[in-house]
This record gives sequence, structure tokens and C-alpha cells, in this order.
Amino acid sequence: MIALTLTKVLLPAATAFLVGIIITPFLSGIMYRYKLWKRVSRQTANPDELSLEFKKLNNATEEIRTPRVGGIVVWSSILITTILFWLLSRYFGANDSIFDYVSRQETWLPLAGIVVGAALGLLEDLLEIWGSESTKLTHGLPSRYLIPIIAIIGCIGGMWFYTKLDMHTINIPFFMPLDIGWWFVPFFMLVMLGTFSSRVIDGVDGLSGGVLATIFTSYGIIAFARGQLDIMTLCMVISGALLAFLWFNVPPARFYMGETGMLPLTIALTVIAFLTHEPLLLLVIGFPLVITALSSCIQIISKRYFHKKVFLVAPLHHHFEALGWSRPKITMRYWIVSLVCGIIGIVMALWS
Repeated sequence: MIALTLTKVLLPAATAFLVGIIITPFLSGIMYRYKLWKRVSRQTANPDELSLEFKKLNNATEEIRTPRVGGIVVWSSILITTILFWLLSRYFGANDSIFDYVSRQETWLPLAGIVVGAALGLLEDLLEIWGSESTKLTHGLPSRYLIPIIAIIGCIGGMWFYTKLDMHTINIPFFMPLDIGWWFVPFFMLVMLGTFSSRVIDGVDGLSGGVLATIFTSYGIIAFARGQLDIMTLCMVISGALLAFLWFNVPPARFYMGETGMLPLTIALTVIAFLTHEPLLLLVIGFPLVITALSSCIQIISKRYFHKKVFLVAPLHHHFEALGWSRPKITMRYWIVSLVCGIIGIVMALWS
């Protein structure tokens, strides 16, 4: 039984990694052929990004010649692996537990989130790359449009959990579950928006891939403890795809995650956190995401209302860079913190 379970989980994860390694040369060739990197100019760039500190750190020029759509590698690996194992399950019999981890009860929702997020994120990246001054889309969809879109996705997800899955309680570690009734829907939206805001962690070679792989692995272990083997398998498939991405994202990065990677991953992470009944543990397991998103929020509020900067450069990893930390040091320490937070979160889930 243990051997069967490990095979069910590890074989798709290893396959996702291999698929990512195989398809990346082809995909990266397309990225460089069509110059899929972000345009930066003095007229269109974020003023904070064009600060003296940022230019020193990143040697900003008219074009940052590293593709911003590397997330294609991640979601392509996930979807190819999922389709492959779904076909294998049908070939060997629909009830074959070794191959079949696509289930309506556990993995349809996060997979749907990955597809929707990938499409929306790719649109956002392509608008940043090819958007013209006349359309005012040189930074992709404006926040006044993008945030409501994510809120709508969160509302649909929350309504699905509330009406279809009859979920209206929140697990509070070491306390009794709290029944919040219909407030569950806005709570789901809030968590979705909060997780979405953490996408700013994608900015240093190897940073986002390593952190997210640890987070999804942690939730995979929690799902295993809950008896949710299909969710665990999907989490490991996502981690396998992230490791393939990370293989090419370590310094010097061949490409960055981009919105087409971060959006589907943050949406899927939100859904998985609720499916495992541990959304509050995102604050612990996803602490590197939380603190990074919070640093940007603090910086924006402080500059807008107090005309002062709390950090030299936001988000937090660029602040450390401005203090003189090397990029590899920042990445390694983020990974270490992420691993420790993951372990703490798993322990809290198992003992609460």
C-alpha cells in the first residue's frame, strides 16, 4: 500500500520535472526569438523602480533582456503531465489508482484555477511586452481592472466552496473551527487577493521558484495527512514543474516567472489551502510571500500618505539587495526561511 501511494505521488512529480526539462529549450527559444521581455523607459516605468537604488541594483536599460514569461514552463509541465496521466488511467482502466489523480472532489478546482490564471497572466505579460503608449497598457492591465478580475475569480471560487462543497467553517490552529456562514465567500475573496498580491516575489533569480516549491510541498504533506492523495499528487506535480523551472532560473536566470506563472500558482495555492481546510496556515507556510507582499503595501501607503520610504526599495528582497546582500544570499536565505516555515506549518496542521 505504501509503495502504491509513493508511486502515485512521486511518479507524476518526477514526470512533471522531466517534461519541464524537455520542453524548456524549445519554449525559451521562442521567448528569445520574439524578445518576450519587459520594456522599460523613463516615461513608462514605475518611478520607484527607476530610483537610483533600483538602477544600481539592476543596471536598468531601455530593455531588460530576460524573458518575463517563464511561467509557461511551469503550467505547461503541469498540464502536459496531468493530461498524460489522465490518458494512462483511461488506457489501463479508469479506476487505476496509480495513474488517476484527476478527480472532481479534489483536483478539478485547482486545475481550473491554473488554466484561468495562466491565460490571464499571459495576457498581462504580453500587454506589458507589446503594449503601446497610445493604449496606456505598457504595464499590462491597470490595477483598477486586474484587482476586480481577481476578486471576481475569488467570488466565484468562494461561492463554489460555499454552495457546492457546503464549506462555511475556518480551521483555526489549536482551536475549534469557526463557523462564519455566508461570510465565507468574502473571506475566500480576501485570501485570494492577499495571495495574488504576493506575486511581487518574482524578481530575483531562483527566488519565486524555490519558495513556491516548498510551499506546495508543505501543503502536499498536509493533504496526505488528511487522506487527500489526489491533492497531494497535484501539489507534488506543481513542485516538480517548479523545480524544472528553477533549473533554468538559478543565476544567471534564463527567464523569469512573470504573471503567467505567478497568477495560476497563487490562484491554485488559494484553492488548495481551502481544500485542505488550512487557509490560515498560509500566513505561516507562506510567510515569505506574506512579508514580501506586506513590504510593498507598506511602502506604497507610506509614500502616498506620509511621503516617506520605509524600505530603500520595495519589495523586501530588493531592500536587502540595496543593503548590500548578494542575490544568491537573498535567495538562499528566503529558501531557508521558507523551509522552516513549511515545517512549522505542517506541525501546526498535524497537531491542531
